[in-house]
Amino acid sequence: MAADEFLLERINTILARRKVKWAGKRMFGGFCYMVDDKMCLGNYDGGLMARVGPDAITALVERDGAEQMIHGGRPMTGFLWIDPSGYDMDTDLEFWVDHCLAFNPHAKATKKNGK
Repeated sequence: MAADEFLLERINTILARRKVKWAGKRMFGGFCYMVDDKMCLGNYDGGLMARVGPDAITALVERDGAEQMIHGGRPMTGFLWIDPSGYDMDTDLEFWVDHCLAFNPHAKATKKNGK
């Protein structure tokens, strides 16, 4: 599934307002925002992929549209998948972006491939 360009534009606007430096990377058939060389959030499978950390999952999965992210048939620890209904309003998208940015300093960077 192609990336949702409107969603990416909305995220770009939020990150610019917060003066966050990021790099983009195509992965999982979508688009991922890398902050400090770590996966932070992105567009995946028609929704929002949010890296919020394992400790936040239980509380945040209660929000509308949020569920544990599954990739390759396995749950991704610390990641949620948000249905578009869960970030339709700008305040809801800002909520998710802020949670991802708050967890980012605590996230482990992905090991770089030696290629």
